[in-house]
Amino acid sequence: MPQTQIESQFDLGAVQDAIREFGFDGWLLYDFRGLNVLALRVLGIAESDIGSRRFFYFVPKIGEPKKLVHRIESGALDHLPGEKIVYLTWQELEAGVKQLIEDSQQIAMEYSPRNANPYISRVDAGTVELIRECGADVASSGNLIQYFEARWTDEQWQLHLQADQLNRAAFDLAWKLIADRVRAGKSIHETDVQDFVMDYYAQNQMTTYHPPIVGVGPHSGDPHYYPVKGSDAEIKQGDFVLLDMWAKMDVPQGVYSDLTKVGFIGDPIPEKYKTIFDIVAAARDAGIECVRSAFSAGRKLQGWEVDRATRNVIDGAGYGEYFIHRTGHSIGTETHGNGAHMDDLETKEDRLVLPRTCFSIEPGIYRDDFGVRSEINVYVDAEAQIHVTGGVQTEITRVLEEY
Repeated sequence: MPQTQIESQFDLGAVQDAIREFGFDGWLLYDFRGLNVLALRVLGIAESDIGSRRFFYFVPKIGEPKKLVHRIESGALDHLPGEKIVYLTWQELEAGVKQLIEDSQQIAMEYSPRNANPYISRVDAGTVELIRECGADVASSGNLIQYFEARWTDEQWQLHLQADQLNRAAFDLAWKLIADRVRAGKSIHETDVQDFVMDYYAQNQMTTYHPPIVGVGPHSGDPHYYPVKGSDAEIKQGDFVLLDMWAKMDVPQGVYSDLTKVGFIGDPIPEKYKTIFDIVAAARDAGIECVRSAFSAGRKLQGWEVDRATRNVIDGAGYGEYFIHRTGHSIGTETHGNGAHMDDLETKEDRLVLPRTCFSIEPGIYRDDFGVRSEINVYVDAEAQIHVTGGVQTEITRVLEEY
């Protein structure tokens, strides 16, 4: 990446505003051989420019930043503002770290107490020990990271809306493909639907890191089921089908639409499917309402609260043991982004749900014979208005009747 581009990505004023907003004395960004990809992104260091020696970059809440770099790679942080300290020996490294953070009490790093949130825990325990021996307390930079990694620009919001429109159309086309084949008495398998959707994405200048999930019957009860050609299930009359599809516009800074819907090939829909779907839909809606009510009241919202709101509905219906994943994940240029997740199961997500961030709400109930998941995307705009994209599914799709 050219240096002029790197320089334009790091806004010292914005970084220091955020440091003060979240109550830190400074932010210490550290990396060794690419272990801390989050710090590298914030600092605008491309993968091709990752060095082989440790560096530290300290941004105080007020004043000039300081950088600590090895003599062999003394230019590693030259694209960033601030005074440079060069070390050679390990003794000079430790003395340099102390010089960087002198007089600072609480410092943010890519660290999570007890590794409770592994998504942001990128700094090793020994380095944390060193910082603490230098007299500073280390706290998690999770909210700082998502402030610069997960917030969308206005352009990205428009790209999401474009991806959402096309992704929703992909569901309609996939359901129609299934309906046409079944009505004609022709064979159609899970991977046939996968291939069809991937072709559609390519034709519409969309990209994705992985083909969609197409799960029939018992396969829909596996949240991460992946069909394999030759051993995948045929889709037939009387089958319950789950489609989970994600893609983004194939342009720089494109962001994902990630949606899940369910359908039944026939009529009437058996009561067992409707009962589970209604519970999952109510849980999804409770999660959406949790977000809406918090922002409407001007109350700070943490990711775990959204998970708890959906999980309470499923727990209350007696199906808690069948809801085996978090409620949702951050969405960005990667399907699972670096912002706050909606999680009080796998982690206690205490990061804030910030304006200009997007995430999924996708509760599910997974039984041995079938599983139901309903996934939409939620975007909180710069004015804290809540936007739900993806089309909220209110009942199981009657594939043969509707398509």
